[in-house]
Amino acid sequence: MIPSSLQVSKASQEMQLENNVIYSGFKRLIDIFVSLLAILIASPLLIIVAAIIKWEEPKGKIIFKQLRVGKNGKQFYMYKFRSMVSNAEELLDHLLDHNEVSGAMFKMKDDPRVTKFGKFIRKTSIDELPQLYNVLCGDMSLVGPRPPLPREVDQYGSYELQRLLVTPGCTGLWQISGRSNLSFDQMVELDLQYIKHRSIRMDIKILFKTFFVLFGSKDAF
Repeated sequence: MIPSSLQVSKASQEMQLENNVIYSGFKRLIDIFVSLLAILIASPLLIIVAAIIKWEEPKGKIIFKQLRVGKNGKQFYMYKFRSMVSNAEELLDHLLDHNEVSGAMFKMKDDPRVTKFGKFIRKTSIDELPQLYNVLCGDMSLVGPRPPLPREVDQYGSYELQRLLVTPGCTGLWQISGRSNLSFDQMVELDLQYIKHRSIRMDIKILFKTFFVLFGSKDAF
């Protein structure tokens, strides 16, 4: 069950979040400019990755879309390059007992659903490049909490719901602080720390740090 506006409003009261119009507007301008520039620069890589994915599994789709929960509980489709077998979602129920992350999140280091090329694009985070389209649409920002799945939000209490007070992002404190090696509770704490102290300076700092951990991160799986 997706949280109601009343539930999110209650979470907002707990956080006592300030609405900084200047920050929000400038952040949106940065999102549009950087995502457009990144798509333009990365377009040859996007074409190559798409071709390899199709070659590896011709019957599978190149882009994987998944329903996520964004700001104030709004649902949207998040896009990624497909890094798993085409029936990955159907196989998930059989793997839940092997979850290696505590809390309302599923992570498995040696997930058998991941393809050979999928392991590479996950390790380098190339699989997440299509999310630049989500940023252009405004459903996501470059920096912010990762958008959770509806089934994850079903397990949220009022404390965790505070993650939904801002636009979700492609990267954030979680990604540059340990990523999949962190527990769900640690991820929530980092997200709420970001929400409380976010600023343009902090966003730029996180973006720069992301570039250093992006390729070949041992914490990505």
